[in-house]
Amino acid sequence: MPQESSYGKWTVSSSDDSEDDKPKADPPSTSCVSQAAQGAPKEPLYTCSEARRAAHKRQISPVRFSNADSVSAPKKQKRDSPESLGWCLSSSDDEQQPETQRERPTRSAVQEEERVSSPSVTAAQKVVDLSPPASPRPQGADDEYETSGEGQDIWDMLEKGNPFQFYLTRVSGIKAKYNSKALHIKDILSPLFGTLVSSAQFNYCFDVDWLIKQYPPEFRKMMLLLYEEGLRVVIHTSNLIREDWHQKTQGIWLSPLYPRIDQGNHTSGESRTHFKADLISYLTAYNDPSLQEWIDTIREHDLSETNVYLIGSTPGRFQGSHRDNWGHFRLRKLLQAHAPSIPRGECWPIVGQFSSIGSLGPDESKWLCSEFKESLLALREDGRTQARSVVPLHLIYPSVENVRTSLEGYPAGGSLPYSIQTAEKQNWLHSYFHTWSAETSGRSNAMPHIKTYMRPSPNFSKLAWFLVTSANLSKAAWGALEKNGTQLMIRSYELGVLFLPSAFGLDTFNVKQKFFSSSCEPVASFPVPYDLPPQLYGNKDRPWIWNIPYVKAPDTHGNMWVPS
Repeated sequence: MPQESSYGKWTVSSSDDSEDDKPKADPPSTSCVSQAAQGAPKEPLYTCSEARRAAHKRQISPVRFSNADSVSAPKKQKRDSPESLGWCLSSSDDEQQPETQRERPTRSAVQEEERVSSPSVTAAQKVVDLSPPASPRPQGADDEYETSGEGQDIWDMLEKGNPFQFYLTRVSGIKAKYNSKALHIKDILSPLFGTLVSSAQFNYCFDVDWLIKQYPPEFRKMMLLLYEEGLRVVIHTSNLIREDWHQKTQGIWLSPLYPRIDQGNHTSGESRTHFKADLISYLTAYNDPSLQEWIDTIREHDLSETNVYLIGSTPGRFQGSHRDNWGHFRLRKLLQAHAPSIPRGECWPIVGQFSSIGSLGPDESKWLCSEFKESLLALREDGRTQARSVVPLHLIYPSVENVRTSLEGYPAGGSLPYSIQTAEKQNWLHSYFHTWSAETSGRSNAMPHIKTYMRPSPNFSKLAWFLVTSANLSKAAWGALEKNGTQLMIRSYELGVLFLPSAFGLDTFNVKQKFFSSSCEPVASFPVPYDLPPQLYGNKDRPWIWNIPYVKAPDTHGNMWVPS
């Protein structure tokens, strides 16, 4: 239902990250009396998942590790309980205490999932068009973050040495060298990118007050980003809330600045990747009249310099040729048309990395290693086939130890909403899990909210393709076949960009050995944001489950995790 606010019109759609963790939409608070004044923890004024609500609660009211004895012992477990599945209601039995404990952050985590967002396109549950002028910002009302360094450095970073225009978000609390080529939302919105006229934001979750503060004062009236000089599309994995831009690993794709098509010029402004038509199709799928103005704006601009493919999902049931337009069938179609052939005799694995997991069925054959893996294995048709079972599948998802030792500590798990209710139904899945490790990008302790999928060579030195997206590992996001495979059903809006070597004049991508290195590696080396090869979970590793307690070892702030 459309709603009005002082920042413009916004709409909540029905998309969802997975069938299992459906966030409850809360209307914006209209109370003039703060909850803090009433003696209750202040709740965020924007929609949260239950996992993020629990993180918010524990940051406001932490359970210190020294209080372990005061935590009531779990009751006797039923059969197929978390204990019987190996989680034991704690982080791990033999964890070492952290060497150092950092001061507990004063701000909180909050919010569930998803969506490519920011300046322009994004998959999501809300669309915010920030068009009316905002009131002047009070002195000192800004976040602690200021734009990155010298303006010329940002400009050089965008214009030189990064043909993929793929970036990570800046992370507070890591070495400066690992932020040297990263971006904050304030960088994206800065005047260096152009004279902003209007913008539209597509995302799952918004904190509009925080978002307004990220715009330069002269541009607060209003992320598609329309400038006097042209149009820019930005697709990224962050929610539009402070926590997602603070100490999490997120991905960003920045388009070139698209010029307006001159009147009388009969060019379509389309790229070889058909990005323009696919973007218009995605926006049209929202069936929202308020987006028509933006669709018309896109038509008026030249997007021919785009060298990535758009991979979107929209809710619905699709048959015939329409089945190939969305979700994992869209990925399958593009890979069949454009992915490089695999050398004979080589077995190139699949790597998937995500921050949430849906219900995938009672065993791997029901979806993961059947229709979904078949799409990821698709290659340019050359008459060869390779059995799905032969190709390794590496799934990267943070372990409890990853979360415990993160910059945020246990509350970082609020953005990893894998629930015990889902996990206990698919214990088979966890044998595929690999830990989150990102030493090369300096982000091992910044929990991932980024989602990526790729096809590396057996020695992980080359890539057949790379995808950054809002889509987590769920049937809701990617789609699932129905009616004997004739119909694809999708539940949520998602958006991502696919990097294929052929669009860059290459046979394959080399993997960049150090994400932020300025060494003599080839310019076309792709910056994978985590360490390769992925490391399989050890015997004591467990996947992070947000809604069970972890009380046997403190996190980096000296706290335990008691979600309720």
